[in-house]
Amino acid sequence: MTTILVTGGTGTLGRHVVGRLRADGHEVRVLSRRGGPYAVDLREGGPGLDAAVTGVDTIAHCASSPRGGDEEAAAHLIAAARRAGVGHLAYISIVGVDRVPLGYYASKRAVERLVVESGLGWTVLRATQFHDLLVTFFQTLARSPVLLLPAGVRDQPVEVTEVAGRLAELAAGAPAGRVPDLGGPEIRPLESLARAYLRATTRHRPVLNVPLPGRTYRGFREGSHLTPSRAVGKRTFEEYLAGRFGGGG
Repeated sequence: MTTILVTGGTGTLGRHVVGRLRADGHEVRVLSRRGGPYAVDLREGGPGLDAAVTGVDTIAHCASSPRGGDEEAAAHLIAAARRAGVGHLAYISIVGVDRVPLGYYASKRAVERLVVESGLGWTVLRATQFHDLLVTFFQTLARSPVLLLPAGVRDQPVEVTEVAGRLAELAAGAPAGRVPDLGGPEIRPLESLARAYLRATTRHRPVLNVPLPGRTYRGFREGSHLTPSRAVGKRTFEEYLAGRFGGGG
């Protein structure tokens, strides 16, 4: 079995990757800013990062932040991995990062390029957005008396544990380059998903679809963040809601 470092190992995805790898018998190191034996801020790098990667066969890079710093973090991680002779860097990205002009997506795409050009053996998996993120989005919108949605947008949410299982499988294997995307089982109007959320949480809000300006909205409206040919996920949004809230309509 291999020794695998999981960055962002306490996060939404990373903790499931850690659990899957350990269940499969691998030695796993968890890198997180929040503490533990490998408490490292990747944006700063430093001796702690070198210690974390020393003796590691593979890195599963799950750490990411919409608030910025992903490119600096990846550069530090790659430099440390080179020094330590790490053989494989597996990175999780997002479907549409090369097609939707959103700042966070551009950062994820830039990290993909750093991984590809790192000189390390590499694997990149792109997935659609997690069920969890969609619920967070709806929770925020539902604070208002009217739930306002971007008109004409569809989504393809996927179960985070399914993505974690696939990334763990890839990390435990040989470098595979850019692998096929992993999308959720259904592509549905955002309004349909929002109404499922409202039913599951017994909230009552009128839903209003609002056209928005800009290239980013146009990218989402055109479905550039979707992967219809790779709708391979199993768990539907309603099944996720039922497990989380005891509903799901």
